[in-house]
Amino acid sequence: MPKLTVSSGDFLKAYGRISETALREPVSITSHGRERLVLLSADEYRRLKANDRAPLYPWELSDEALRALQVAEAPPEATAFDHEMTPK
Repeated sequence: MPKLTVSSGDFLKAYGRISETALREPVSITSHGRERLVLLSADEYRRLKANDRAPLYPWELSDEALRALQVAEAPPEATAFDHEMTPK
């Protein structure tokens, strides 16, 4: 969640100051008290877009990826979710 939240009116009045802040951290812009937009630097946007992934069907996985899945183990902290695997 962005640290700085401003109304759309304040954003229009103080674009320069707020855009400078957005170069360092995301800024939430609200309209009528509701969050509507988040302003962030172009570098941060590109970093986030680089992490986008296209979904794959299981049969589209490579043999190497399938082998990695077969031997993968959940980290110890994943046991906190074991209760979600039991039938109700």
